[in-house]
Amino acid sequence: MNTTTAPQVINSEQLLKHWQGHRALTRHVIEAFPEKDFFEFSIGGMRSFSKLTSELLSIAVPGLKGIVNRTEEPYSEEKTETLTTKVQYLQKWDEATEEINQYFKQIAIEDFEISFNLFGQYEAPIIQNILYFIDNEIHHRGQGYVYLRALGIEPPFFWTRE
Repeated sequence: MNTTTAPQVINSEQLLKHWQGHRALTRHVIEAFPEKDFFEFSIGGMRSFSKLTSELLSIAVPGLKGIVNRTEEPYSEEKTETLTTKVQYLQKWDEATEEINQYFKQIAIEDFEISFNLFGQYEAPIIQNILYFIDNEIHHRGQGYVYLRALGIEPPFFWTRE
């Protein structure tokens, strides 16, 4: 089957829009946290939302950059700069959003089915790597929703995408 001419359920432009919609919602979740709680609050030994956000920042752009450049750099959260304020996190989030747009557009449609060893740990077609980025963000954002509710803060509606 020729995947470049086969009917599609979603094209790469729609996938990027979908991903960026999730990123916009995660940004709203970051904004909803009080500064202190963003860095300190956790439940049941889980990481703070700032640490979860650091993980998301250390996966999306470095992973996408690795896919585009076909480099299998090991995953490392320590490679990301230390951020100490929520404003810095939001700025870094916005910068990462723009980088995702730039790198994503460099992936040819025929490359989505090529196998890539993400961070040297996850061998799968590139489309699966990208879906992992999205799924991981949704998972951690869910933790953020639990934290916000535990703090008595109404989280953003989950369907918010702008």
